[in-house]
Order: sequence, then structure tokens, then C-alpha cells
Amino acid sequence: MTDPRLETLLQSCPGLRLKTEPADLEHYGRDWTRRWTPAPLAIALPGSVEEVQAVLRWANAHKVAVVPSGGRTGLSGGAVAANGELVLSLERMNKALDFDAVDRTLTVQAGMPLEAVHNAALEHGLIYPVDFAARGSCTIGGNIATNAGGIRVIRYGNTREWIAGLKVVAGNGELLELNKGLIKNSSGYDFRQLLVGSEGTLGVVVEATLKLTDPPPASNVMLLALPSFEVLMQVFAAFRERMRLEAFEFFTDRAVHHVTAHGAQYPFAETYPYYVVTEYAVADEAGEAAALAAFEHCMEQGWVLDGVISTSQAQAQQLWRLREGITESLARYKPYKNDVSVRISAMPAFLEETQALIGDAYPHFDVVWFGHIGDGNLHINVLKPDDTSDAEFLGQCEHVTKLLAQVLQRFHGSISAEHGIGLVKKPYLSSTRDAAEIALMRGVKQAFDPNGLLNPGKLFD
Repeated sequence: MTDPRLETLLQSCPGLRLKTEPADLEHYGRDWTRRWTPAPLAIALPGSVEEVQAVLRWANAHKVAVVPSGGRTGLSGGAVAANGELVLSLERMNKALDFDAVDRTLTVQAGMPLEAVHNAALEHGLIYPVDFAARGSCTIGGNIATNAGGIRVIRYGNTREWIAGLKVVAGNGELLELNKGLIKNSSGYDFRQLLVGSEGTLGVVVEATLKLTDPPPASNVMLLALPSFEVLMQVFAAFRERMRLEAFEFFTDRAVHHVTAHGAQYPFAETYPYYVVTEYAVADEAGEAAALAAFEHCMEQGWVLDGVISTSQAQAQQLWRLREGITESLARYKPYKNDVSVRISAMPAFLEETQALIGDAYPHFDVVWFGHIGDGNLHINVLKPDDTSDAEFLGQCEHVTKLLAQVLQRFHGSISAEHGIGLVKKPYLSSTRDAAEIALMRGVKQAFDPNGLLNPGKLFD
């Protein structure tokens, strides 16, 4: 530790843990994008709210930029520290603090992994319903920072629907207690919701009071094989009309190719172009009958070619792995990712136009599609060919993303459905937000972080 600024940090906060080894700097200085070379000043691991405040006061005094860090499972470069920033990792602040049985809330530290939150809620006979494949490594603070969605948005909504209160350390080190668990609170601006999705640019979430709910009724999982992209929305409409959907996820044959090579089990005798995995409530025999009726109707229409229904929890997990294992199975290819959304009603026309755009732009690339069709969210993963340089690949992908952003603008969609803007999507923010909105965002940033030290360069410059 040769930087004298770090000596003053430890003097002002004696209990703070600091990491400066090269391997730690590389590990904590990047997220799943792997596009930028990490180069942080150091890694600070506070163990309390007071230590977080001390770090930010020190940062303001010494004009050191700070990158808040959760599980770093993001895909937009939102947790990258490539320019000498101090990474502020909350991984030591990972405990459940309080459960209120009357309010049905669970208060946790921001570094608690999502899966641990799920388990803590279950100990009280309740659930925290936000869920996605990275549950074991992502943290609740990171989920809040990006307003994470996941596989059950169709039933439960995004993270912001489940935040009853927040404790946040603003850019100047001041501690804010936002909403304090109230259900009704019309006393001015709701800064709690402003912080949800702010990507660590306004403040550092240190504690969250989460709403819990009853466990869902018994459910089954069905895997459907589809003949074409065009029938996706007809199948979704048929199932949504006849049953209570918990999730409705689609993916392509290329996704199946990669995820089965990574160990997932494939249940059909032949392969198909497109797939849907759906989970639905089956509280009684009527629920099962409705699911079979929906399946048979889609088969009669030619919208579904084959299907399998889980008969056990183990089989349900196997079917879900075909969807949830996709991102992990693609990680070694360092794919270029698009994470976009439009209104559900606009999805058929958007899918048609986007499929044509991607097909023309990447005729020889391996493109893996999957998404949360039930909430209008589509993921497009482009894999780099071995004979294409990184620079050439990135340039071609960013050209196509610029065209895709123009399509999204016409459809009033979003360039980032659930991964945030970060560094990756920053050039395309104006396709989703107009100039007046972006100007207001800058004003809000100035109010919360007057010296511009929190996650600089993310969202906008």
C-alpha cells in the first residue's frame, strides 16, 4: 500500500478492511462484461453503515471516485472500476437484521445474496418473490441498484414493487432513511423509488426493508416446442387466458445447443427452432385441466409441436435449467448482449422487425435469443466467431445496437430492460430518455452527489 491517501483512509476508519493485491483489484474491478481492464485504486470492505459513511467522506475530501460493488453479476459495465476508483464492496454487510411479522417485512444489509434473502423469508413461512438465475451470487443491493426483474416479473413485478424502505449513504456521506416501511406515504418526493434503478450513481444502499408475501400455490412447469418466432405471442395469449402464469420464458435452438453442452438435460427426441418454459399455478384439478386445454388448443392451431409437463420437483428443475443455465453456458464466449424491452402489446411487431434486423446484420454469427416474453423483455446474445478480432466484433455489434436503438425509439421501448445502462448502454440512453429527462437526471445526480464521485461515467458523462 503505497498511496498516502489510503493511509489517511485507514486513519479515519481504523476498522476498515482494504485490499490492494493485483488479483483482488482485477476480481473486484470488473463485472460480467469483461470488456474493460480493471484498474481500481483499492478495494474497501466496510463492515458497518458508519464505515460506509467514513469512506464517502474521505472520498469527498480527497476527490477519489467510488464504485459501489455488490455481486458484480451485471452485464452493462455498471460495476467496472477502470480509472483508479475506490471499489466499495458491501460483501461483509450480508446479514438479515429484522423481521416484522405484522408488516411482513424483512430488513437486510445490502450485501446479502439474493438466495440468502429467499432462505431467510422462507424461515418465516413467506417469500421474497424476485428471482433469477444469478440468485446465488448477486446481492440485494445490486438488485436494487438496477431494479432487477428476472423470471417471475409476469406474476410479481420488478424489484421496486418489493422495497418498503431503504437506508442510503448519499454521495456526501449523509445517511438517508427513505420511506421507513410505510405502505402509504404522500409526504413529498419518494426518494426510495428514485434510488431503485439508479446504478450506484446517487447513493450507496446499505440496508433495505423488503416486502414479503405468501408462498405461491402449487405449480407445474411445462416445456413447449414451437415451430417459429411468429407464434410466440399467440401461445402466450392462449396460456395467459386459461391459467395463472407464474413465468413464461422463451429461448431458441441455439440456446438449447449451448446449455445442453453445458450439462442440461434435453427431454425431446428431436430438436425444434424455438422453446417456451412456463410455470403455472395448479391449486386443484381444474388448474391442471386448464393447462392441458391450453396445450391442446395450441397443438391444434399448429403453434406448438411438442411438450412435456413436469411430474416432480426434480424434473421441474431440469426443465428450468434449460432456460436458467443459458447465461452461464455462454459466459466463456464473452457474448455481446442486448437487453431490451417494449410494451407487451407491441411485442409481435417488434419481434418481427428485430428478427429481420438481426438476421441481416449477423448472417454468419451465432446469435442466441431468450427472454421474458410475458413482460416484453428480450435478450439477444451475439457470440464472437474465432476468426474475428475483438475490435472488429465489437465495432459490428455496436453498429447493430445503434440500429436496434432506433427501432426501440420508434416502439417507445427501452435499451435496457433490467441490466442498467452502465458503460455499455450509455451511448444509447437518448433512444429511451429524451433530452429533458436526461437533463433532470443530471440535476438529480448533482443534488445527491455534488462532487460527482459516485460511479462516475455510468449512465452519462
